[in-house]
Amino acid sequence: MPQGRLGLDTIRALMERLGNPHRALPPVFHVAGTNGKGSTCAFLRAMLEAQGYRVHVTTSPHLVRYNERIRLAGELIPDAALAAVLEEVLDASEQGGEGLGPSFFEVTIAAAFLAFARTPADACVVEVGMGGRFDATNVLEPEALAACGIAALGLDHERFLLAPEEGVPKEPMARIAFEKAGIAKRGVHLVTLDYSPELDREIAEATFRVLAPLAMRGDQWKCELGTALTYRDDAGTLTLPLPALAGAHQADNAGLAMAMLRHQVQLPVGTLAMANGLESARWPARLQRLAAGPLTGAREVWLDGGHNPQAGAMLGDHFTGQHLHLIIGMIEGKNPASLIGPLGPSLASITAVPVPGHDWHPARAFGPEARPAPNLPAALAIVPEDGRPILIAGSLYLAGEALRLNDELPD
Repeated sequence: MPQGRLGLDTIRALMERLGNPHRALPPVFHVAGTNGKGSTCAFLRAMLEAQGYRVHVTTSPHLVRYNERIRLAGELIPDAALAAVLEEVLDASEQGGEGLGPSFFEVTIAAAFLAFARTPADACVVEVGMGGRFDATNVLEPEALAACGIAALGLDHERFLLAPEEGVPKEPMARIAFEKAGIAKRGVHLVTLDYSPELDREIAEATFRVLAPLAMRGDQWKCELGTALTYRDDAGTLTLPLPALAGAHQADNAGLAMAMLRHQVQLPVGTLAMANGLESARWPARLQRLAAGPLTGAREVWLDGGHNPQAGAMLGDHFTGQHLHLIIGMIEGKNPASLIGPLGPSLASITAVPVPGHDWHPARAFGPEARPAPNLPAALAIVPEDGRPILIAGSLYLAGEALRLNDELPD
């Protein structure tokens, strides 16, 4: 947790000073998870908008511009409006000379909810920042929620999510499931993927404690990837187009989004809107094929911000049987083997670059064959033009730099 603090006391006090805008939001879809929660949010937004709804969205982190964290009724928040709500939040945090000292993320969420409450819309899509139980977004109360969801689970942010505490699971992955399931609310469906029996049990116990109905894949819904995407639940079977987002794992995220929509009653979404949303969803820096531009030229360049073992496994599966050149930048504290291990059989070369604004692993951390380059343009210049694809990966911060240099600003 930013600033090393756990708990919801600060965000609740800040919301109170702002007039509790989180209680005046359109119906909220709240999404947690280690991997895939951002993609799930992208599918939710696309499907809701395809139905004709106006949708507010808050996600993190931003790739190029801070405005990306707050989308008002389909558009990135304008600079002037962003400055105004941030100033109001910071002023409220110092109200009466009693500074609350909110974290960067708490300020962002407060600003997002304040802007959401003042701008007409039909729905909100809110991505958890980290964990769930103590995440600032978890200030949301049952009355505001349409549905909650949990995407793929894995180990990440261990320093915070595995911090010693009485009365919580001791096994690391069980603790992760416990933290994510902390977003469950009384009377609001918690929709999940299927995990391991131990993690499924942890989530079921969490929903039982707060009397939240549980809709778990394999029990209450199913989604299968073939020549089409087939979704099934008690209401029927849908045969839908394949997701536009690259990677077989996106079927899981799309299925989770559809299950969240079908396990709530406030905002009906039809089959055609779901199909259109699957084909129109966009989520930058997640297995994104970069366009021809100033950075890439005419070469085949892929971009992914993944940095943990789950992301590495996904990339390894996607590029199986191919030979590609990897340009990697990874922040210190992340494990280089997370990506190098799964991608190893597919790699023709490895070039390591700095991660702008952060301490980063040197080339030797990625193996004896890895070579250094001072930046992305230099790295691309030394990769041989042999027709093989190029993958830029290892950090969302690096991904943002790639998008900036290639003139592909997220909008």
